[in-house]
Amino acid sequence: MTDETIINLQETLAHHDRQINDLSDIIIKQGEDINRLKKHILKLEDKITQIEDDSPSGDGKTMSVSDIAARDKPPHY
Repeated sequence: MTDETIINLQETLAHHDRQINDLSDIIIKQGEDINRLKKHILKLEDKITQIEDDSPSGDGKTMSVSDIAARDKPPHY
C-alpha cells in the first residue's frame, strides 16, 4: 500500500468514528427524551383518572369539558 492509500483509509476511519460518536450521542438524547415523555404521559393519565373519579355521579363516567368547566368555575361567577 502506498502512503496516500493509508492516509485515505485513516481519514475514512476518522470520519466513520466521528459519525458513530455523533449517532451515539443522538441515541442517548432520544432515550432521555423518551423517558421524560413517559413520565409526562403518566402524570396526564393520573390527572385523567382523577377527573373521572371526581365526576359528580361518582360512577366513573367521564364528564364533558363544559361539565368540568361548569363544576370548577370560580365563585365570582
